[in-house]
Order: sequence, then structure tokens, then C-alpha cells
Amino acid sequence: MNKLDKESIIGISALLVHAAKIDEIYSGHEKDLIKNFIKSYLKEIDLNEILKKAEEIENSSNQLLNYTNIIKKNSIEIKKDIIEHLWRVIISDKTVDQYESNLMRRICGLIYFPDKECAEIKLKLMNEK
Repeated sequence: MNKLDKESIIGISALLVHAAKIDEIYSGHEKDLIKNFIKSYLKEIDLNEILKKAEEIENSSNQLLNYTNIIKKNSIEIKKDIIEHLWRVIISDKTVDQYESNLMRRICGLIYFPDKECAEIKLKLMNEK
């Protein structure tokens, strides 16, 4: 698996924040899921500081999907992991609305991730609940 650097993690975390906020509810549970993503790539780091930076980027950027370029350059394993984290955040409230589905379709298209595999990840996670 390729490694993601700190800047990439912050950018991808901003995407996760965006996914969390798209239904206009940004819960503590969603924040914890985003912190889990950060923790899975960066050891010995201030999670709150990274999350705060990601939230600032998400607030100020209407070019959020630029962060998909970071993801696009990575291995299929990393893409799969990121898609899984995105779905975890989206389905954490046990519902998926059209905006969330649309966001995932757009992200998958931009990072060249197969729709079929995206749907399988979503199904697997929904069945875990």
C-alpha cells in the first residue's frame, strides 16, 4: 500500500468532512470516524489539529473535489480504503440520501474507482450495522 503524506491526509479528511456534512448533520460520531481514518495513516499525531485543518479546508473550498487528484494517484488498495471510510461516514446515520449517493458516484468517477466495487463496499458496511 502506498503511504499518504500528512497534506494528503488533511485533504482527504476534508473530503470526509464534506461527506459528513452533506446531509447537514455533522455528528460527533462522524468526527470520530474521520479521526479513525486519520489515525489509520498517521501515527503519533494530534487528531484534533488535523481534523480542525480539514474542517477549515472544507469550509473555505468549493473546489473540494480537487482532493480527488491526491486519491487518483494512489493504489487501488488506498482508493478502496478511502471509499470505505467515506461510506462509513455517510451511513453512520443509517440513511443514504441522493446527495450522498451522488457525491460518492462523482468521487468514484474522478478517482477511476469501479462503481460495482463501490456498491459492494456500501453493501458490506450496511450489512455490518
